[in-house]
Amino acid sequence: MIQLKVKLKGGNYIIQIGENILPKINFRKFGTEKFAIITDSNVKKLYGETLRKLLKARKLDAELFYFPAGEKSKTAETAIRLARELAKNNFGRDSLIIALGGGVAGDIAGFLASFYMRGINYVQIPTTLLAMVDSSIGGKTGVDIPEGKNMFGAFYQPKAVFIDVNTLKTLPEKEIQNGFAEIIKYGVIRDKNLFAFLEKNYSARSAEFFKTIIEKSCRIKIEIVEKDEKEKELRKILNYGHTVGHAIEAAENYRLSHGEAVALGMAYEGAIASRLGYLSKKDLERQNKLIKLFGLPTTYKGNAPAFMHIMKRDKKNKFGNIHCILPQKIGKIRSSKNKVAFPVEESALNKVKNIFSS
Repeated sequence: MIQLKVKLKGGNYIIQIGENILPKINFRKFGTEKFAIITDSNVKKLYGETLRKLLKARKLDAELFYFPAGEKSKTAETAIRLARELAKNNFGRDSLIIALGGGVAGDIAGFLASFYMRGINYVQIPTTLLAMVDSSIGGKTGVDIPEGKNMFGAFYQPKAVFIDVNTLKTLPEKEIQNGFAEIIKYGVIRDKNLFAFLEKNYSARSAEFFKTIIEKSCRIKIEIVEKDEKEKELRKILNYGHTVGHAIEAAENYRLSHGEAVALGMAYEGAIASRLGYLSKKDLERQNKLIKLFGLPTTYKGNAPAFMHIMKRDKKNKFGNIHCILPQKIGKIRSSKNKVAFPVEESALNKVKNIFSS
């Protein structure tokens, strides 16, 4: 089993990565006997009931709460409904929330933990590749509002993250592809060797392959989050592809998956970096080729004006200017005096958007 440590002002915790680790988790070490499993309707059937029975067999008080699967459930209304269910079932400050599932379940459960009774403990058990390498780590929690994605949330660190790669066996290939969008992102912004490893092994799907790329991705995110827990600047590099990606998701009413939107965002923001002279045409083509090898899109034929308008509400923006993360080469982003998010003129954005509507 792989064990990584995260050291933060908001609390230290461990990340465990392995096979068949769910039955081996020592839940008693969290100092409670009352657990609320928060998941969606899909994961409830796959792992939710199993986990609840496992806890019950250990003489622990465990209840299972769920919501309809999908991004459209990631709302304040869902979080409030779950909070009311916790209250009705007498969950207190000494209880523990278990976030079980993909990014939506993790974000909702983490957000719920951050505000229920002004904050209770929670752990993350991600069951999708995307959640394993990204959303379960670093304490970002939140829900969507009509005006944008993740606009309502908090930084709230889990007490532990348990990653069981066996849960990937129940994922459809499309969900695996979603996770690869985030892993490709790590390669572009921070690790040229990870990028090259993906180029060489893009068709691999073994447990050892997944453990390798999950560990590499987690180490990158840990390094960045430990330096900038609350996203004052450096942590913004994790948003490469997300300024455009989140806007496309919202413009499409979440018809596209998060991974597809981030892939489009990387193609778009990479094209901006290339047009502005920061990223070579060769590296842009290399990035887009890898995105395509993993079955993800690089061209967008949707409503460009709509997502351009939504981009103006991105959380990285300052003084009304759209800010983007711009790669300089594979494995490195543009930076200057600890600055990593740069304003992009709308004229530059307009030039690049043409490649998505052709």
